[in-house]
Amino acid sequence: MSPTPAIAPKQPTRAGWALLLTSVAFFMVTLDSLVVVTALPAIHRELGGQVSTLEWAVNAYLLVFAAGIITAASIGERFGRRRVYVAGLALFSLASAACALAPSTTLLIAARAIQGLGAAIVTPLSLTILTTAFGPERRGRVIGIWGSIAGLAVAAGPLVGGGVTQGLSWHWVFWVNVPVGLAGAALSRLRLPEAPASGAALDLVGAVSASLGALAVIWSLVESGGTNWDATNLGLMAGGLVVLAAFLAWERHAAAPMVPTRLFRDLQFSAANATAFFAYGAIFSAAFLMSQYFQMSLGYGPLATGLRFLPWTATPLFIAPLAGALSDKLGARPLMTLGLAMQAAGLAWVALLAGHTASYAEIVVPLVIAGVGISMAIPTMPLAVMGAVAPRDMGTASGCSTCSSALAGSWRWPWPRPCSSPTGTSAPRSASTMGSVPPCSCRPACPSLALSLPSWPADPGPRPST
Repeated sequence: MSPTPAIAPKQPTRAGWALLLTSVAFFMVTLDSLVVVTALPAIHRELGGQVSTLEWAVNAYLLVFAAGIITAASIGERFGRRRVYVAGLALFSLASAACALAPSTTLLIAARAIQGLGAAIVTPLSLTILTTAFGPERRGRVIGIWGSIAGLAVAAGPLVGGGVTQGLSWHWVFWVNVPVGLAGAALSRLRLPEAPASGAALDLVGAVSASLGALAVIWSLVESGGTNWDATNLGLMAGGLVVLAAFLAWERHAAAPMVPTRLFRDLQFSAANATAFFAYGAIFSAAFLMSQYFQMSLGYGPLATGLRFLPWTATPLFIAPLAGALSDKLGARPLMTLGLAMQAAGLAWVALLAGHTASYAEIVVPLVIAGVGISMAIPTMPLAVMGAVAPRDMGTASGCSTCSSALAGSWRWPWPRPCSSPTGTSAPRSASTMGSVPPCSCRPACPSLALSLPSWPADPGPRPST
């Protein structure tokens, strides 16, 4: 009797590799935007320099990242998504090594800007590669998993940064990216499918005007902090808006536009991008205010504050995949609308409690409600954007969706400003009162809800390729 042959383990499919590799890369670049924050004091002690200058180790990354997304997505469409994606991963990894070896603050900031460029390439193309690797009937589920990775990176970022810096050194915050990124680039080259390059000429005028306009607008938002609108910041904002207006005018008549303006005539596409902008603006505003509240009003340290964010920031890891899978059956709009309503309600509840100096235990339930809400919206917002376009426009759509989120994150929104003392009376913004979060701080959560309500098809499905 011949021996029964051993059954070889099932090998991952091309789609499985796409999910694994794009998720790991997305986790790495998202995590890197956060881990550096907790490492800044250690970097300052070793490299010296002014704290205001060192902050540009964070700002340089965010500026180049947000300004380069649209152009990077367009380059991927013209020269091959996988080819450009692999180049972006390699660039990010080499820039990480340069950050770890930087002997001065100036060189660290320059290396961080190059890192941001690599992230601008990887992020939109990872979504495009993942979306096209799966059929429409499974797209919500996989985008939900992809979105949960972002939640995990947000939740783990401050903790990983603090732990690595304290246990090893700040250099290792960057060194850990190098083997992961290079291995991801090599495996992506071998395992990911390559979409045919469009072969169209690169829209150089559009690329330069979009990047410069976005850079000027984002720079003014970062420098102003939402309130310090001096002549320089106003000039940057006005100049950036003029350049962006010229970019849109050019795109209407360009032979091979980088961002076809016809996409914005689709209500679903425009509303989903606007919703993402306001939703992520609410997240970043609330995170800023609650961090102040936990540390200045409740007296927690940075690590304890990061841990207390987990009921809010860790929920995407569990809820986003479920919401994505459910959206395959119900469509994006119902889950997005319900999720944003829950986020608004949860943040409003936090604001009301914090206005009366509540203990942390009282805030846990509204944090979970807000976390579950945004976890339902995280996968459905890009799903709505990608479902509104034909397959040939998915790269551009991914760039627009990612850019909306990045732009929201660059603005420390002016609406939620501490304006009352713990007793509810008017008080100046001092160290003792900055942590007080008044009821008005829930306002950034609300505009995103209204924008998710237009009458989209319940389940748009793929558009026919033309």
